[in-house]
Amino acid sequence: MPHRDRRPEFRRSIATTSATQITSPIQYVELKLPGAAARLRGLVMALYVPRPYFQSYPDDEGYFGRFGGNHYPPELRPALEELASSYRELHQTPEFQRELNKVRVGLQGRPTPIHYLENISSQVNGAQIYVKREDLNHTGAHKINHCVGFALLAKKMGKKKLIAETGAGQHGVALATAAAYFGLECEIHMGEVDIAKQRSNVGRMQLLGARVVPASTGQSTLKEASDSAFNAYVEQHADALYAIGSAIGPHPFPMIVRDFQRVVGQEAREQFSSVTNGSLPEHVVACVAGGSNAMGLYSGFIDDPGVVLHAVEPRGISDEPGQHAATLSYGRLGTLHGARSVVLQKDDGSPARVSSVASGLAYPGVGPEIAMLHETGRLSIAAVSNEEALSTFSRLAKSEGIIPALESAHALAFAIQLASQRPSSERILVNLSGRGDKDVDFVFENYGIGVSPANS
Repeated sequence: MPHRDRRPEFRRSIATTSATQITSPIQYVELKLPGAAARLRGLVMALYVPRPYFQSYPDDEGYFGRFGGNHYPPELRPALEELASSYRELHQTPEFQRELNKVRVGLQGRPTPIHYLENISSQVNGAQIYVKREDLNHTGAHKINHCVGFALLAKKMGKKKLIAETGAGQHGVALATAAAYFGLECEIHMGEVDIAKQRSNVGRMQLLGARVVPASTGQSTLKEASDSAFNAYVEQHADALYAIGSAIGPHPFPMIVRDFQRVVGQEAREQFSSVTNGSLPEHVVACVAGGSNAMGLYSGFIDDPGVVLHAVEPRGISDEPGQHAATLSYGRLGTLHGARSVVLQKDDGSPARVSSVASGLAYPGVGPEIAMLHETGRLSIAAVSNEEALSTFSRLAKSEGIIPALESAHALAFAIQLASQRPSSERILVNLSGRGDKDVDFVFENYGIGVSPANS
């Protein structure tokens, strides 16, 4: 039966009316609540997010509330049904989990640690900031968590090739790495703008044996790369598996990516409790576009109503249309890449232009699970500008000796601002989802932040 949902139409976030009234350098797009009120809100929201959460979402049709589903052409449905069936059959078997854990430990270097940002926390003189060091994964980001999962799944399904899109290149490098490890072919689609911006990652993908396919239509960024990769998958699905780059797309992709990323939250919960004598963080923060890194970290705390989950969006250059990629703030109900979600759209309903200094956040939509969590109130959202992210990129390097990915710098910028407004008794956990090696040349060439290599 077709999915039927009688809930009211999507209500726009109060961001559109309240953001300009907020004087903080980082603009919240939901009202900030004191600790007690935030915990009370979490208790109320627990009524809307059933426990255990992961047994409730997605439903059998791939919906997270009214978001998600499978809205792709009929000719692709047999491939998606094959993927869903194979995933259900294989992923929880002892053999699959044993092989996956072997790769996570030996190739990736898991578990990744939790680290206290002592210097920045001291500078802020407010809440304490901790980071989950996903940047320490082999290949430099959280992306390899689901890439090795997809590669192992492809091997078990008898597929010969992995196809995917990439924005900043981290997903492309991670998938090329996983393909090389498992002896699979690899085809990565990447926007021409991002190819020019992320030259080092393009070289790494090619060194690992991947074929990099330029996407030259539209803005030639992540959305166009996704279009190109999906089209390639339609043509090659008999022998290839589409290893999508985030928790987006038609069912079962959002579920599969989330499940492979849950290792982040599972580790983080245990580690945080260990280093804080049994406590949980009051706040959990992640940058958001598709939502793979966010859902990974959120997964460890989503059933804890006293933990506020924060989603940080790219405010880009300004709040004007086409100058940002703040989908939860300014988007509306739509369909993008085969899933019903919240989408930044033009008046005619087509995807809007987006802008962000972080290639991995330059996407005109969010994953359906992120959309559902926002609509139910489980997520508190904020938006960070290019300038704020770049400032934090430099600050973390100089204060802590860690160069974050520009994507992660958005989450860290918000966390620093939040910490300045919260008491020292509270703790904030941030997903440091990737390292910034890929961004250094771009930042030097375009913004001159830090010490130029020529003068070092």
